[in-house]
Amino acid sequence: MPIDSIPSRFLEQARIRPDAPAYYVRKDGGWLPTSWRDYVSESRKAARAMKTLGVKSGGTVCILGFNRPEWVITDIAAMLLGGAPAGIYTTCSPSEVAYIVNHSEAKVVVVEDEEQLDKLRAEKSNLPKLKFVVLMRGTPKPSEEWVLTWDEFLAQADGTPEKAIDDAVQKLDPESTATLIYTSGTTGPPKGVMLSHENIAWTSKIAEGLVSLRSDDCSLSYLPLSHIAEQMFSIHGPITAGCAVYFAESIDKVPDNVKEVQPTVFFGVPRIWEKFYAGVNNKLADATGVKAKLVDWAQSVGRRAIDVKNRGQVPSGVLAVEYALANKLIFSKLKPALGLGRARVCVSGAAPIAPEILEFFAGLDIVVHEVYGQSEDCGPTSFNLPGRTRYGTVGPAVPGVEVKIADDGEICVRGKNVFKGYYKDTKTTDETLIDGWLHSGDLGAFDNEGFLSITGRKKDIMITAGGKNITPKNIESSLKNIDVVGEAVLVGDRRKFISALISLDPDAIEKWASERGLAVDGIHTNGALRAHLQQGVDKVNEQYARVESVRKFEVLPRPLSIEGGELTPTLKVKRKIVYENFAEIIETIYAE
Repeated sequence: MPIDSIPSRFLEQARIRPDAPAYYVRKDGGWLPTSWRDYVSESRKAARAMKTLGVKSGGTVCILGFNRPEWVITDIAAMLLGGAPAGIYTTCSPSEVAYIVNHSEAKVVVVEDEEQLDKLRAEKSNLPKLKFVVLMRGTPKPSEEWVLTWDEFLAQADGTPEKAIDDAVQKLDPESTATLIYTSGTTGPPKGVMLSHENIAWTSKIAEGLVSLRSDDCSLSYLPLSHIAEQMFSIHGPITAGCAVYFAESIDKVPDNVKEVQPTVFFGVPRIWEKFYAGVNNKLADATGVKAKLVDWAQSVGRRAIDVKNRGQVPSGVLAVEYALANKLIFSKLKPALGLGRARVCVSGAAPIAPEILEFFAGLDIVVHEVYGQSEDCGPTSFNLPGRTRYGTVGPAVPGVEVKIADDGEICVRGKNVFKGYYKDTKTTDETLIDGWLHSGDLGAFDNEGFLSITGRKKDIMITAGGKNITPKNIESSLKNIDVVGEAVLVGDRRKFISALISLDPDAIEKWASERGLAVDGIHTNGALRAHLQQGVDKVNEQYARVESVRKFEVLPRPLSIEGGELTPTLKVKRKIVYENFAEIIETIYAE
């Protein structure tokens, strides 16, 4: 009998709900479903094709593309075969793609289109172990023999019998590597996080219980599948619960797709929730008179009702009556307009989110549960549970996971979700996994009710010239709450005072400038904008000790970006690259 694993659960779904929809793609103006029977059949076929092409148990297959069925089918097929999938972010450069393909020793790489294929073409001479590149559906056949269309790839399945896949699943070892997650890397080259079959099977089962995931749930897949969080929401969780996934058409189409799908489970990184917040806030700001007062009242009712719910209670008395009325008049209309009309579980993760954003959504009768973790523990360390949520914290430790705070404030984790180690990197593994404890690199503290708060990153601690230790996370988060700010990065290590580099939010600044009759071009040097920002910075400074005050700031000439190297694909700031790219501006701040 096979072990309990994602592959064995996947095959089981075809048996217990063969005709139920497993995933949807948008086609001809509607959403076309694929059943669990067909999903499993094509994944088995892909696994047989891989084996024919030379992928063995323990081998790696790389995947480079936006979220679509072929991405997930390839991922599952590699696991069915006893191999490991390794996703590559679509924003990676040719040299970064080559690094991962070489490091993982992948013989086969599946790519979305010609644009991603070009990255491998550019590095072909540096990829000695690469044998085949497979194109996802929709891209014409190129001339190279080493490039296969999706149909040509699947045709290779004839060279391997069905029994080979059943045998491979039977032989799966709980401790063998099920997937490689290459970190997006805020510092240095990406590291290959080895997650075992036990890691992801155990974690996805725990996650299913945390949010009561059901077979009638559905989600929208749009964030990078190279990231463990999106894999949990688009692959491992749905396979465990038997629920359906809708694949977004593109990242630009997400706002439209989410309104069409109205997912019951929605996961977003903080930037997504910030975009929702800005859009709703702008529309609500246009309300006047009675309508404005009604919206303000409903938001007040929503926050009070959600506060009761977050403590595990039910609104009662006058609040219950008000809550029902607010839902009828406001919430029932506003939430579907966002695409969250059916959402019963909303989650934010992968980076810190400001409590003010969470409070805002509470005022719309939307609870956003913040999750904290890392690739090295399959995503969740702690989670703000339905009925046990406290804004400003990342919730209590996930059941079955031990979390302790080391003497220096570092968060350490132990449990069945903790990874095996870094692929081909014993030194870093030994520095990170000590006596079974994952040393996260994050700083944190528990309150007296077991809620964990993140206070910063060990490597981000700044020591001013006066010897004061500053953790920038909370200050930067407060600065980002200024209406026109996109990102804020503190500067101050070994400096006499703290300063900030501020990049503008393109949408927010366009609205702000338009309201004042100002041109957007060159706005970062505008005196009125600087005065507006200074007012916001002054308010932020009131929240912190004098030594933490932002004495000076400079507005960057462009937003931070993935293309510029300052953001990871999951939109975390690469502090070191920001400092390098804007070194001249930093020196100007401290020139006096």
